[in-house]
Parts: sequence; C-alpha cells; structure tokens
Amino acid sequence: MNLLPFCLSRDRLRSDFPLKKMAYPLLDAFISKAKGRPYQIDQRMPLRNLAASLVRRSVWMMRGLLKTTIFSLRPALVFLGPRVIFRNASGCSFGSNVTVEAGVLLDGLAEFGIHLSDNVSIGAYSIIRASSATHIGQGLYMGRNSSCDAYSFFGAGGMISIGEDVIMGQHVSFHAETHLYADTTKAMRLQGIQPLPITIEDDCWVGANVTFLGGVTIGRGSIVGAGSLVRAGEYPPYSVLAGVPARVIRSRLAPLPES
Repeated sequence: MNLLPFCLSRDRLRSDFPLKKMAYPLLDAFISKAKGRPYQIDQRMPLRNLAASLVRRSVWMMRGLLKTTIFSLRPALVFLGPRVIFRNASGCSFGSNVTVEAGVLLDGLAEFGIHLSDNVSIGAYSIIRASSATHIGQGLYMGRNSSCDAYSFFGAGGMISIGEDVIMGQHVSFHAETHLYADTTKAMRLQGIQPLPITIEDDCWVGANVTFLGGVTIGRGSIVGAGSLVRAGEYPPYSVLAGVPARVIRSRLAPLPES
C-alpha cells in the first residue's frame, strides 16, 4: 500500500516557509505570554493546519465565554469543546487558559467544588463528579499546567488534589471513597461510603489506564506505569511505580543500572 498520499511531503511542509519565518515567532510569543510559560509551535506544521487549529480554538473560546456568562461563573479564558455538559455549574471555577475538550461532564456539586487552575486541560469525554443524591462529596482541585487525556474519570467523593505540572494519559480513574461493608445483614449498597482523599503532588507522570483507589498520596516527581492499580498508601517522591497492585520498582534519584 502506498502511504505517500497520506503523508505530508517535504515540499508541502516547506511551501509556506517564508510566511512561517514571520508568523510563527509572533505566535510563539503571543501564546507564551497567554500561558505564562515558554511555548513553541513545531514549524513543520503547515500554515493551513495551524490556521484551522486557531479557528477551532477561537470557536471554543467564544463557547467558553458564552457558557461561563450564562452560568454566572467568574470570567476567565476557558476553551470549551462541543457537547461539554455542566451540572451544578456554580460549584465549578476556572483559572485562565483552561481547555475542556468535547463531551466532558463537569458536575460542581461538592463540598469544596471543582477547581481547574491556569492552563489545565481535560481530555475528551472525561467525567468529573463528586456527589449523589444521598452523599455530597468533597471535590477536585487541579493545579497549574496539569492535564489528563481522554476518557478519564474523577470520582471525587473524597478530596482529589492534583498538583502542578502533572501529566496523565487516557482512561485514568480516581475513586476517592470506599463502600462500607462490615454489616453482613445489610446490603453493602445501603451501608454508606467513607471518603478517602487522593493526592498527586507536583510534576508527576501517570500512564494510561491507571486506577487510583482512595487513600493514596503520590510524592512529587513520581512516575506511575500504564495499567497500574494504586492502592492506599504514601509513595515517596521521585518513585517509579508499576504493577497490579502497584509497587515502587525504583527511585528516580538512584542511578540507572548499566545495560
């Protein structure tokens, strides 16, 4: 099968090079100022693709302005994809330059609300909720420059605290509560729940399909391998965790073994 028709040829990538030399540094400077941190566009991207992305982001920005105004939220630069669902929107708050992609559900009914800080990004079709009709949960705080990819789930019955510069893959799930089950004469669904907080400290990397159970603290600078199940406990800073259940397999502070 000839894949060339589906690839970007070098001629196409270079055809708008003179314009790139002028436009891209200006865009880099503008976006870096808006984000409050260095940002550089890959100059191999054709201008037509970049223009389409800018148009899409502009539409998302207008949608964010409209919805935050309708819900009487504090004005902020929020980029909302299509089909984002707000429930109990008064409990949601945003920093600047927050991106919420298509199909996300945000339910602000929580004791401490849902807060997404500056430059946070929530991947498409993710769910953030804390409460049911029978139990008001505690909520979620996500620090600056943190992000999760598509189809993630935040069950914030207990407080979920995510630090700054945390990156998370697809299908990451948080379950910050547990069902009570001591009474064998009563159905477990009728025995209530116990909130158990989850804390992810700054500068962590969480792989795809990781599940966090309640009572977890992940120390600063740690890495959690894809597919891990992280049970209650405190994991030291700069740890590398992996497995089901997850365990510390090494420290980032230790030198790598020679191959």
